[in-house]
Amino acid sequence: MVEEETLVLQLKREDTRAKAFEILINTYKVRLYWHIRRIVLDHDDTDDVLQNTFIKVFRNIDGFKGESKLYSWMYRIATNEALGFLKSRSQMQNMDTEGLMAAKVAALRADVHYDGDEIQLKLQEAIALLPEKQKLVFNMKYFQEMKYEEISTILDTSIGGLKASYHLATKKIETYLKEN
Repeated sequence: MVEEETLVLQLKREDTRAKAFEILINTYKVRLYWHIRRIVLDHDDTDDVLQNTFIKVFRNIDGFKGESKLYSWMYRIATNEALGFLKSRSQMQNMDTEGLMAAKVAALRADVHYDGDEIQLKLQEAIALLPEKQKLVFNMKYFQEMKYEEISTILDTSIGGLKASYHLATKKIETYLKEN
């Protein structure tokens, strides 16, 4: 695998951009897919958001300053794309984001790309009910096993705030699972 700094340089050069972008996609598409999927829940929507994420990365790579890891920068783009997608989808369907998420969790039962059992569906329901920031922090910490420092860079939030959000999220999920 190409080192990140080398990859960034290749992405910024016209003559190596196409090959470097192919490497970038192959390196990060699975992790970004699952990050986005945990936010938008639906497979087809995830594919759309993932494609938009890579388009934004490609168009804006020259603006990447290297102040964070490329991975963190792309996660921030993916997160913003996913949240923007949910916001526009909820507006199109004339409902709030919570209502949209409840409908998406209900649709998971019929999703051929979802292979979770009943407890995993209950966990997804509990996560879907969390406030946006708690949901993001929980997903990144629990499922992706990210360090608070990485999450802090991606979400541009203090580590103390992230720890509090994660703690609150776990308590709410625990309560939901006990009551449902």
